Amino acid sequence: MSGTFAPAPGRAPMRTVLSSQIRMELVLTARRGEAVVLAMGVPLLVLLGAGLTKVTNVPGDDRLAFVVPGVLALTVMSTAFTGQAITTGYERSYGVLKRLGASPLSRSGLLFAKTAAVLGLIVLQLLALALVGVAVGWRPHFGQILPALGITVLATAAYSGLALLLASVLRPETTTAAATLIYVLMLAAGGIMFAAPDLGTFGWFVLPLAAHAEALRDTLSHDTSIPLSIWLSLALWAVVFVTAAARRFKWE
Repeated sequence: MSGTFAPAPGRAPMRTVLSSQIRMELVLTARRGEAVVLAMGVPLLVLLGAGLTKVTNVPGDDRLAFVVPGVLALTVMSTAFTGQAITTGYERSYGVLKRLGASPLSRSGLLFAKTAAVLGLIVLQLLALALVGVAVGWRPHFGQILPALGITVLATAAYSGLALLLASVLRPETTTAAATLIYVLMLAAGGIMFAAPDLGTFGWFVLPLAAHAEALRDTLSHDTSIPLSIWLSLALWAVVFVTAAARRFKWE
């Protein structure tokens, strides 16, 4: 009958569910002050401290050409790995993920939404830090911006997968300690403020932060192509940890 209300209950389309969850992840992340400090404050201090002073020894004569791409890579790790691991660990502990498990959102959907949300935040963070770098004298090349973006997406997926895996199998306190320890070790050995240890091609598979930083230097600072070994190393990290997170992720 025309004009009669006829309810049609059912699950919303998955695209709608995912977009709603991505928006929620973005809003919650933006509200966490400690996440903003970790993701922007520390990289900014490293950029200004190591880029404008001689507190560390860096290869070559152009400090900013070395430091700024390294800081961009560090920002990706800060947001996609450290911040996300800690946040997701406590969300599981507080029962937030358990409640989401009762919603139409699937496990793979949640993992996708979290990774997509951090990728969106990372784009904004990298733009802001790159502008700071340009303001203090960094002169990037844009001829290979697409490879730089592609390698950054791979790094984001790898870090996000590792973060969600740790948050799924460890207690939140242990996750926080492990994520912080890995962050500090990568900061020290990842070639951000000074040259990374020379481990040859094998080093890119051991130090993903160093591999990502070197890829950004190649493309943005030196206008050269990214070595195949770096593509393979970050692709391997992404496949292994995204797959492990999808298999081991727990709602509670």
